Amino acid sequence: MRADRTLQLAPATVNDYRELARRRLPRQLFDYIDGGAYEEATMRSNVADLERLLLRQVVMRDVSTRSQEVEVLGQRLAMPVILAPVGLAGMFARRAELQAARAAAAAGVAFVESTVSICGIEEVAGASSSPPWFQLYVMRDRGYAEELMARAQSVGAPVLILTVDLAVVGARKRDIRNAVLGDPPTSAKLRRGLDLVSHPRWILDVGLRGAPLTFGNLKRSGQPAPSALKSWIPEFDPSVTWEDVAWVREHWNGPLVVKGVLDPEDARRAADSGVDGVVVSNHGGRQLDSVLSTARALSDVVDAIGDRVEVLADGGARTGLDVVKFLALGARAVLIGRAWAWAVAARGEPGVRHMLEVIQADIDVALALTGHTSVLDLDRAALYRQGSPVSA
Repeated sequence: MRADRTLQLAPATVNDYRELARRRLPRQLFDYIDGGAYEEATMRSNVADLERLLLRQVVMRDVSTRSQEVEVLGQRLAMPVILAPVGLAGMFARRAELQAARAAAAAGVAFVESTVSICGIEEVAGASSSPPWFQLYVMRDRGYAEELMARAQSVGAPVLILTVDLAVVGARKRDIRNAVLGDPPTSAKLRRGLDLVSHPRWILDVGLRGAPLTFGNLKRSGQPAPSALKSWIPEFDPSVTWEDVAWVREHWNGPLVVKGVLDPEDARRAADSGVDGVVVSNHGGRQLDSVLSTARALSDVVDAIGDRVEVLADGGARTGLDVVKFLALGARAVLIGRAWAWAVAARGEPGVRHMLEVIQADIDVALALTGHTSVLDLDRAALYRQGSPVSA
């Protein structure tokens, strides 16, 4: 990768891409990616609790041949990583969803298109050699959701991820401070405008060359601009229950996953409802604060339903070592959101490709030095928690 002139270094980690994104983006957009709900305790715990898990290094094993390949929901992946749905991604880089989808296809992993992406599902599918998965929010107008599912199926989307933890929206304080939400005074709106115009490279690359900056999947609403998101969010349906999984099944023919489960009882209900997979997730700490981190919640969910459906993890992964820890706790694969958002904001498609290469290299080293030849062999015996083995 070309060295960054400002930092005088080449990005080597996800956190390097975070810093590059911070310098390039208007603050209101960087904070949207970077921030969480309320005091952001859960967002921090997602990372910190993963860091507290220690890998168990063992030596003198034959690890001359190593494999990261895994089958997830019927799709073969080159490594157990999925680019998570990220709303408004096309505001961070020019047609960012297209760039990330191409990078994912090149790396042999899946990309998940968000309902509230800037680029529509058809545009993303047309730009990549591998059709994206699709993430769905259920709207009060069920016909809207049915139309979105039909559009996703028409472009060959192999998996539907139904996000179930957005009955209401958590209080994201950074968005309020940046005058993105609420009813800010005129002075705050002016500061927000100054924030945008003080980033001419972003204006040229995204604001002008990246147009149209509208929600490409929300055609029924005239493809509203991101500034209208706060007025559109109330259209999400808070009355959705496990019984509605049957309705989704009527309109979706492929594998169905629910995302946003933390509690084992909810996981059992999900499995009972007939889904094919569950994503253990707290929405990246962007919804309810002071809830369990993904790393703490995952084992109990795996114990409850891991023999019935595929369990994926989402939240806090910044390295390939984090991916290995999640796999050892029982996840089949790991969704990564902020990491690819920072990378695409910093360097576009090359940044996402490099970020995935770094994660893949991390996984390879972790496999070799924990004495494993395949990600499929990882279990809790590969971990310590605060110096003690994690119980099987």
